[in-house]
Amino acid sequence: MALLPFLLLATATPAMDKIIFDTDCGYFGDDGAALVMVQRSPRQVQVEAITSVSGNVWAAESAGYLTEILGLLGPGAIKPYVGAQMPLIHTVAMSKLEAPLEFDGAFGRPMKLAPPVQPSALDAMADLIARHPGQITVLALGPMTNIAMLVRLHPDLETKIRRIVFMGGNVHVPGNASPAAEFNFWFDPEAAQIVLRSRIPEKVMFPLDICNHAVLTKSRYEEIVAAHTPLTARYEQDYGKRYPGFEKNPHATGFLWDELAAAWLLDTGFVTKSETAWLDIDTQFGKNYGATVTLDRKLAPGATPVHVMLDLDFPRLWELYKRLLTAK
Repeated sequence: MALLPFLLLATATPAMDKIIFDTDCGYFGDDGAALVMVQRSPRQVQVEAITSVSGNVWAAESAGYLTEILGLLGPGAIKPYVGAQMPLIHTVAMSKLEAPLEFDGAFGRPMKLAPPVQPSALDAMADLIARHPGQITVLALGPMTNIAMLVRLHPDLETKIRRIVFMGGNVHVPGNASPAAEFNFWFDPEAAQIVLRSRIPEKVMFPLDICNHAVLTKSRYEEIVAAHTPLTARYEQDYGKRYPGFEKNPHATGFLWDELAAAWLLDTGFVTKSETAWLDIDTQFGKNYGATVTLDRKLAPGATPVHVMLDLDFPRLWELYKRLLTAK
């Protein structure tokens, strides 16, 4: 894959970010932990809107889970907007024709849809970006459907987004939905392609490459649940009894995924290795559907490059994660 010269991002803590928190949050998991991290960092991050998208679960389900998690954080939480409820092209029927999958997310669950509500998630996103040009960071933790629809419906806003920081893709390692593709990109490859080919000024990517170095073990899980708060009780219910099921299998392992993208807004210095590349998505239906590939720049000459995070100082990241998840 063609690369630009190695990029090591600045280690200074950034100024306060105004963010749109775009997520496919389930019962808790990595999305829930990421939400807690940013909500508990008001001096660094101001959450302007929370938007759900279908991915791990259906967008309507995600909005419900988000509301429950926000309730555990105290009064005054903003209400999440339900965003795109289906991928642009990918369907349940298509997923059944693909190679054996490690995880198919909402496609493996009964479909739950929400009635249209105004303003919609896309209305809220467009309004914020228009009112704060060059100031809004989109923290994208699920499939890219909402962002892709936003830049297609409002192309004038594409360059007014400050940056997009996202978890998704796999550059030098195998996928985790299919052998070729990471789940967020696999669930809506066409949306990921639109975003990677876009003119959004800055793109910061947390692919499986770096997430594979952020291993969650039972002993680390126990450091969190030992806090005995209502929030860590939900954490325990999810990580202990669902994925990866530490209470059933003490040798199980999980990974920090979306938490890394959220943590970067709070402390860029935990990233120790990165590179810059022009990236694209394989959208031809088949075994490589959703795979991250090199962009043929003739197809999108206006596309901006992607800062790809590859490795991390895990102890530094863990201290931040633990402090924010166990706060009382």
